[in-house]
Amino acid sequence: MSLIIHGLVYDRRMAGRPKANLELTETQRQELEAMARAGTSEKRMVFRARLILECATGADNVQVAKTLGTSLQTVTFWRGRFLREGMGGLAELARSGRPERIKPSLKGRILSEAVRPPGGTGRWSTRSMAKHVGVSKATVQRVWSTNDIKPHRTRIFKLSCDEQFEAKFWDVIGVYLDPPDNAVVLCCDEKSQCQALQRSQPGLPLGQGHFRTVTHDYYRHGTVTLFAALDYLSGKVISQVAPRHRHNEWLKFLKKLDSEITEDLSIHLIVDNYSTHKHQKVRRWLERHPRFHLHFTPHQRFMDEHGRTVLPRSKPTSHIAWQLRIGYRAR
Repeated sequence: MSLIIHGLVYDRRMAGRPKANLELTETQRQELEAMARAGTSEKRMVFRARLILECATGADNVQVAKTLGTSLQTVTFWRGRFLREGMGGLAELARSGRPERIKPSLKGRILSEAVRPPGGTGRWSTRSMAKHVGVSKATVQRVWSTNDIKPHRTRIFKLSCDEQFEAKFWDVIGVYLDPPDNAVVLCCDEKSQCQALQRSQPGLPLGQGHFRTVTHDYYRHGTVTLFAALDYLSGKVISQVAPRHRHNEWLKFLKKLDSEITEDLSIHLIVDNYSTHKHQKVRRWLERHPRFHLHFTPHQRFMDEHGRTVLPRSKPTSHIAWQLRIGYRAR
């Protein structure tokens, strides 16, 4: 015979305390079922979700423990915790962990003095700081790592001194944010002094257990200049190789762009402030070809590494071969 007293189900034939009646809302049931089915859930969370779902069927703790292959104490613990705290009770509680052995004042000293290098040196190291404050280098490293302090790293920067920085900045950004209709936008740059180097002896290729090898000396086969224009929408690169870097070669490259791009499109070129781009002859040519529009960047390293990405790591045997390989890779 069973009795229900204050929401608790009590069976006269069962020994021990009566179990609490566990009822789930529709939202809780959906969350528990999703947690139990999810392949990315933690194993312990899947177990706890299944345990609560079994308890919600009306089964007693002994039956749930037998079904899930666990102990009666485990079922009692998680049933009670869910009734008290709901879904949040299934998560692990925060643990205090081992007490810190380093005093907060000493930790603050390690952090504050890290930004003030000692005299005669450029920065603190973990060993020098450890010796300075009287702790181990592992302690210093742990404190710095926790607070994202990296004295060994330096970030290079340079502020632009261009008086027209803001105007040029919004001009270039505007081309990308609000591109013109019936137009193609090209980022143009030059890679000058591309050296055609040939190693004096052939090396071994990369293999298991050893590095690729090259000799320390080489033969020079002269230098060339690579002109390149990148269409950022399609990823296409239009290139041209020239022996020198002057306004004449820049004009030839502009003529190549004019011939390869259909006449119904206007051409917007994003270039740096190199004097070749502003030569008087170049300006006159642009006046005769109004579909060309130049947008100057406020600094000189707009496409810093573009030339390096298209240059191959090959071994040309002559100046002609170098030009051919550069032109082929750029396309």
